[in-house]
Amino acid sequence: MPNRPGRLGSLLESFLPWLGLPVVPLLAVAVLRRSATTSAALLLPVAAWAYAFGGLLLPAPEPGARDLVVVQHNVSDVNPDPAGTARVLAAAGPDLVALEELVPAALPTYERALAREFPFHEVRGTVGLWSKYPLSGTRTVDIRPRGITEGWSRGLRSVVHSPHGDVAAYVAHLPSVRVGARGLASARRDESAGLLAGAVAAEEVERVILLGDLNGTVDDRGLAPLTSRLNVSARGFALSFPTSFPLARIDQVMARSATVGRTRTLPATGSDHLPVTARVTLDRAAGARGISPPPPA
Repeated sequence: MPNRPGRLGSLLESFLPWLGLPVVPLLAVAVLRRSATTSAALLLPVAAWAYAFGGLLLPAPEPGARDLVVVQHNVSDVNPDPAGTARVLAAAGPDLVALEELVPAALPTYERALAREFPFHEVRGTVGLWSKYPLSGTRTVDIRPRGITEGWSRGLRSVVHSPHGDVAAYVAHLPSVRVGARGLASARRDESAGLLAGAVAAEEVERVILLGDLNGTVDDRGLAPLTSRLNVSARGFALSFPTSFPLARIDQVMARSATVGRTRTLPATGSDHLPVTARVTLDRAAGARGISPPPPA
């Protein structure tokens, strides 16, 4: 579908898996009426849906020796229970936790609640990364679209010195999108995705993990600058937004020189997003050269 007018293509792609839903009642009617012709005709959309999304329903691969468990969560700037949110995230047993919409009033609570399990952390603006392993080279990633003049810092990059080698971890929160009479307003989100993709493309560390609220699904062409460069999960729908009735996964885990395993959601917190978690298997060959020693604790 063309993306003009109103970025209708992106809008449709945001809810692409749901297009298979109307086939279910039609198939039931065909079976009840014992209509061979109708049943055969419905096999085409069923096969198309299975080809596009059936793999997400397959079992997850067995855990590997080079896995990192990661958690991604937009904690919401109006979350009434930061401490409870931190407990839910830590209970998943991750190696890395990425948070967005960190506000100054809640940040000390997250720092205290996560300090025992994650002794290393970095925060830039409203995004943060907590890690079981030492971090170094942390810097702000400028993904601010043109036209935003106020203080706006939603991207960071840090090198994780994991037991399996160095990994450049990116945490990002792309601008929100809106659906209105003119269609999908996603120009700022798309511009920010392009800036983030440029930073990832220039990354010198071979292994990369991107965690963030990208305000788009992996099927949305607005995120193509990222999905064309990074691997995405081939297992699990993990619909993360909104919490009350999740319709889409806009909280993403992507990687380079690594494989993103099954993505699943965690129990609801005080946020309007559900947390998502995934196992990321680092490629054996990548990062075998030039691994720097971890900095002193």
